[in-house]
Amino acid sequence: MMKDCLQFLIEPAKKLKIRLKESRKRVKLDKKEPLVESQLFIMELARELNRICQRSNVLGHIWTSEDIWPASVCRDFIVEWAAVLEKKVQSKIIPSDYQYEKPEKKDWKGHLLCMLESGGEYDMGPYKRVIMDWTRDIKSRPQPTVWPGEPVLMMLDDLEFQWKRGRLPNLLPAMELVILAVMNADSPIKEDVTKQWLVKKQRNQRVDAARYIPHSVWNWICDAAEDVTLDSESAHPDLLISGDEKRVRCGLERRDVQRSQQRFDGWWCAVGQEGYVSGRHYWEVDVGERDWRLGVAKASAMRQGFRSLNTDTGYLTLRLERGTDLKALTVPTTPLQQSLVPRKVGVYLDYEQGQLSFYDVEKRSHLFTYNEKFTEELYPVFGTVEVVKDLVIRPADVRQPCLCPGPCLWT
Repeated sequence: MMKDCLQFLIEPAKKLKIRLKESRKRVKLDKKEPLVESQLFIMELARELNRICQRSNVLGHIWTSEDIWPASVCRDFIVEWAAVLEKKVQSKIIPSDYQYEKPEKKDWKGHLLCMLESGGEYDMGPYKRVIMDWTRDIKSRPQPTVWPGEPVLMMLDDLEFQWKRGRLPNLLPAMELVILAVMNADSPIKEDVTKQWLVKKQRNQRVDAARYIPHSVWNWICDAAEDVTLDSESAHPDLLISGDEKRVRCGLERRDVQRSQQRFDGWWCAVGQEGYVSGRHYWEVDVGERDWRLGVAKASAMRQGFRSLNTDTGYLTLRLERGTDLKALTVPTTPLQQSLVPRKVGVYLDYEQGQLSFYDVEKRSHLFTYNEKFTEELYPVFGTVEVVKDLVIRPADVRQPCLCPGPCLWT
């Protein structure tokens, strides 16, 4: 009996030891894999920016090989920032003599094979030249070092801390922030770099984009918080709205209400009392676990019937169905990962920037952003079919407590 018990304990330990050995072998093999040219270029760029950006040593993790990005991410980064630095779209960058040599007199199969063998490095020469010319120009000036500013330094420290904790896949956001800081120092009109970074990240919907929002940026978003109340005159007859007009759920019986063009009679929704035609606005909502809808509705959007509430009909919304199906109601719809399903949702509207963003308040992470040029009044919209749990609009002065160790970066 005792032998069986010991065997029961020993076997899992053996399996764990085998798995650890296999893991170490994989790490060694990964380290031996030679870096492609774009990865080496990113490392060199990090070294140069580290020298230029005074009092910022975060990029040291990149040029010392502690943080190596996948080759595809490196290539995308190079192309994107070359276009930014040239202030033109990628397609306008004309290949120069620095372009990698192309094979002559080869059929299309040979040409394709050559590109595949080079791992996508085949046509990166012009983009790399644009970026390196920019860094050389900065270094050649009498005072090449750049003071990034205290907010930027705090944000870089925060990004580094989150990377070490494993919340960031790589230090790409830190690299982008340093480039913006250097560009801002070179500009005659100084701008808030953290705000610039936020706008840039919200326009980015890549799958591998960092979803984590640094403390200083999150703080700036929350500064736009305001009290939102439900408009009972717009609410579907099946919805029950609390006396303070902050809570809503489905009732078991339909209310006797006056019909109007402003009232939803199909989908179980209501809008906020106040519409927005300018400025920044932020509100938070405790959502149900099974079904909800949040976002904004344009003033011209139809509220009657069961037409899809998507971008074609004047709605910019995020929708959860059956507790797991989270999606942005674009056309066609944009499915989001099940792991992203939040319990508290932050909605941030920047009218002038043409952006509506959704955040997981508890994780302080980005969920999705709509990018559009707004030309009419926008109303917060809320929808639910839950009969037990209320959809609750949180007060403007409620904020998640900061959990960061050491000196708090929240305040």
